Amino acid sequence: VIRCRAAVAWAAGHPLSIEEVEVAPPKAGEVRIKLVATGICRTDEHLLQGCFPKAEFPVIPGHEGAGIVESVGEGVTSVKPGDKVIPLCHPQCGECSFCLNPESNYCQKSHFSEPQNLLPDKTTRFTCKGKQIHHFLWVSTFAEYTVVPEYAVAKIDPAAPLDKVCLLGCGLSTGYGAAINTAKVKPGSTCAIFGLGGVGLSVVMGCKAAGASRIIAVDINKDKFAKAKELGATDCINPQECKKPVQEVLTEMTGHGVDYSFEAIGYAETMIAALASCNMSTGICVMVGELDSGSKIPLDPALLLNGRTWKGSVLGGWKVRDCIPKLVSSYLEKKFNSDLLITHTLPFAKVNEGFELLRAGK
Repeated sequence: VIRCRAAVAWAAGHPLSIEEVEVAPPKAGEVRIKLVATGICRTDEHLLQGCFPKAEFPVIPGHEGAGIVESVGEGVTSVKPGDKVIPLCHPQCGECSFCLNPESNYCQKSHFSEPQNLLPDKTTRFTCKGKQIHHFLWVSTFAEYTVVPEYAVAKIDPAAPLDKVCLLGCGLSTGYGAAINTAKVKPGSTCAIFGLGGVGLSVVMGCKAAGASRIIAVDINKDKFAKAKELGATDCINPQECKKPVQEVLTEMTGHGVDYSFEAIGYAETMIAALASCNMSTGICVMVGELDSGSKIPLDPALLLNGRTWKGSVLGGWKVRDCIPKLVSSYLEKKFNSDLLITHTLPFAKVNEGFELLRAGK
């Protein structure tokens, strides 16, 4: 058993508490990881506010991390102690019908099918003050050590800087892949991205990499516009400064609407605006943002009748165990610069300050 620090959420709506926790050794088919760095993603904020579906408290949040394998359980063959790895919040078991489908990156072991609050044997590896602590999406990167199933670990290039590639565990991969894999953005096309957080800015990077000729960034926080343009946006719009609904503004700017639109916020009204902003016949709208648990979207079916496509994307459509190592290699080859997404680097004890920066749009 390893004793180490972790940021524990004892209940929804409360700040994280830095605690000493006990992390049990890995059982068969499991891997224990010494985490080196973690990003903060808005999905963690959803969890802290009690808006993440099927989650349970107390819990150690965090799902965007990178680290080094400390030990492995019986039967683990794909990683060994000392390997650099990214733990995967969306697993790839390699055996279910979705994993076996080359066109799917879903896995039946994922939280959408069966909660990942406990490891597959329905027990936790975390205890604190004598209490059992839940995992979050199995990864729980707000701990100095964590235990995950082998099929939720990607071994990466030993040259990778862990404090930079941790973003590939969720944010960069989700946004970049939504453009490349889910939408399949074509060269010369027009795109609109709603929301310029880490995921939305990663969509901008993906659209640029795919060769889009016009990339329109949409956000009510004008402080995001300079970074969006640095990453490839050609235009930036603040809906609060528009005299018409933003979907009408986008349609006028492009003639018939954009070829591809992406919602990277997680609000029902922006989901509808994004759908309405892509052209009515061949436009593709990709839902990337995560709505609060139990949300409903009122939809005018006429928006889809002429041929628009509305689709969702989980972790950018990547088959994660196969593709995250390749993305890390692309990062090392400087095919994209995800370092530009990093605004602050904080010591672990200041994780609550990180959330304050997130909430402030900074």
